[in-house]
This record gives sequence, structure tokens and C-alpha cells, in this order.
Amino acid sequence: MRSPVLLLSLLLTAAPFGLLGEETRQVSLKVISDWLDPSQSLLHIQAVGATSTLHYVWSSLGPPAVLLVATNTPNSTLSVNWSLLISSEPDGGLMVLPKESIQFSSALVFTRLFEFDSTNTSDAAAKPPGKSYPPYSLADFSWNNITDSLDPATLSATFRGHPIHDPTGAFASGSLAFRVQAFSRSGRPAQPPRLLHTADTCQLEVDLVGASPRGNHSLFGLEVATLGHGPDCPSVQEQHSIDDEYAPAVFQLDQLLWGSLPSGFMQWRPVAFSQKQGGRESAMPCQASPLYPTLAYLLPQSPIVRGFFGSQNNFCAFNLTFGASAGPGYWDKHYLSWSMLLGVGTPPVDALSSLVLGIMAVALGAPALMLLAGGVFLLLGHKRYSEYQPIN
Repeated sequence: MRSPVLLLSLLLTAAPFGLLGEETRQVSLKVISDWLDPSQSLLHIQAVGATSTLHYVWSSLGPPAVLLVATNTPNSTLSVNWSLLISSEPDGGLMVLPKESIQFSSALVFTRLFEFDSTNTSDAAAKPPGKSYPPYSLADFSWNNITDSLDPATLSATFRGHPIHDPTGAFASGSLAFRVQAFSRSGRPAQPPRLLHTADTCQLEVDLVGASPRGNHSLFGLEVATLGHGPDCPSVQEQHSIDDEYAPAVFQLDQLLWGSLPSGFMQWRPVAFSQKQGGRESAMPCQASPLYPTLAYLLPQSPIVRGFFGSQNNFCAFNLTFGASAGPGYWDKHYLSWSMLLGVGTPPVDALSSLVLGIMAVALGAPALMLLAGGVFLLLGHKRYSEYQPIN
């Protein structure tokens, strides 16, 4: 049985984006809840164009996860069968219809929060970066009702949680938050790392705030799992630039690509922040491990992933580690923030800023002006001396 949905919907006109060739998109943000248990809910971002639709389905059922689907019709819809989705066999509980319109689909699952004690670790590249504490399984977290955090003005909502069982009281006054934001047009956030977004993308900001670390010099990490397409894992690329205007002292952009176009991507800068007002003084390195194949039964089950894809899937995982044994860290303010962008199509590409272009123009133009001035001087000097008549 399909449950009626609609707690809130906001429609906005979106700016054009490259791959799908849309002139405008209507972006909607909806919370879809089970009428029998309103605490069971999904966040659905839908970007509708003239000939295509993008669906992002975010969930805290089980571990936090997101499903991304691209279709070649403006009329595709999300269908939720709650009785199946929250059962022990959720296969078929989540569908995008019509099925034949789907051009691309994949998912990300955030499975575990790691903690390491880096007190006696001097090697920044050590794996792991210190003594490992027992990880927090995000499937065993209690999450807020997403409806309470929905913000139509910013097209955003926040999943905020803490461990159900917390014997040490580490999260007594702390929380782990996943803030999701959609966009109606191209632009950049005000705070670093200021990733370039479009109407075809959504942003995730992960914040760990107020949790008591189990060591004096704790580093935290996040395990991320995704679906492999075929036998291979998605590829990760590094892009380097001479421009750090949007993220001071960060000249690299990392992106995970699921395959050939039309495909999806995850994009982030290798930096996190230890203070709310992110800046150079609070920037921490973010290190990503290579992707490695893993078995589904080793991962906490995400109902939306299994509900959409079924049980027979190839999973790959990688770890993100925030901070180093030296420099800014979570221990400064008991605060950690990291952001990434999720989208379908060609990833946004940063252009050189006007400041860098101006510096390049001056650097390249000055030698040319000097050569020109030298040539004029020699020409005029030669002419002056050639007109001189010696006196016998």
C-alpha cells in the first residue's frame, strides 16, 4: 500500500546545468512520512526539468543514507511502500516510476563513526592514525524527526542523532548532524570550503558537536559505503589548482565518479574545520582511503538501499579521517565540520578567480611591456644618432 505523502513542498525555479541540457528546473523538498508512525520518514529532493528528473532520497532508517536517481522524463515519481520498507525484507519498498525511465542510480551509506587517539602518533600518514577506539555504528543512533528541522527558506533539513546506548555518556551533551541542502540556482555557500553548486546538486554538511572524546588527542573518521557498478569500485580523482580563493590554502578538489556519463559524482575538498567559522586557522586535513570492495553483510543494512536495489549488490567502502596529530583538531572546541557535494552529470568545475587572473595578467604582461619599451627606446635612439652630421 502506498502511503499518502505531503508535509511540505517548496517549488523554485532553478538555473541551467550542463549534462541534461535543462533550461530550468523546479526543485522541491518534501518529507514523506508513514501515517501509522510519523517518526518513520524520508527526505525527498526532486529537481524537475523539461525532459528529465533528478531524485535524491535521504533517510535515517538504519544508518544515514542517500539514494540518487536520474530519469529521462519530467513525470517520474517516487513510490514508497512503508509496510515493506520497514520490514525485515524491504526489497521493493522504494521505487522510482516508470522504471524504464531510469538512466542512473546509486547510493551512499554512512555506516560508522571512527575515533583514534593520536597522542603518540607522529606520522601523519599512518594507517590507522593512532590507537583505535570501538567505532560508533550509525545504525544504532537515535535520530530526530526530520520534519522539525525542515527549513523552506534555505531548502535544507538536518538529521541530528546520538547513540541509543551511550554507557560512557560521550554524547550526553553532543550530537552528530547531517545537514542536507538543495539549491535553486548556481552559487557558493558563504562558509568554506565554498563548493560550487548547481540546481542539479545537493550538499551534505557533517557536524560533530559537543561529544566528549575518549582520548586527549582524538581524531575522528567516517566510513562511507557505496554501490559498485559491475565488479569494479567507483573511481576517485584529484584535481589541483593554483587558486585557493574559496578555500584558503587548499589547492585540491577530490571527486568520486560512479562511471561514464550520465553518471553521478561526489565532490569534496580535503579539508575539515575545528570551529564553526571555518577559516585557515581552524582548517584540518581530510584524508580519504582508497575504495575497497566489501560484502553487504559486513555493513549495517540501509532499508532504502535494499528497498530500491534489492539484496544482490556489490558494495565498496572508503574511510575519511579528519585532522592530524599536530595542528588544529577536534580537541580545540569539541567541534568538527566537513562538507561534500552530491550530483548527477558533469561535476561543477572551478574557474580561476578574478584575483588570480589579474595576477597572471600582470605577471605575463610586465615582461612584454618591458620588451616593447626597450624596442621603442632602441628604435628612437638609433634614429637620433643616425641623423647626426659629424663636423670636419
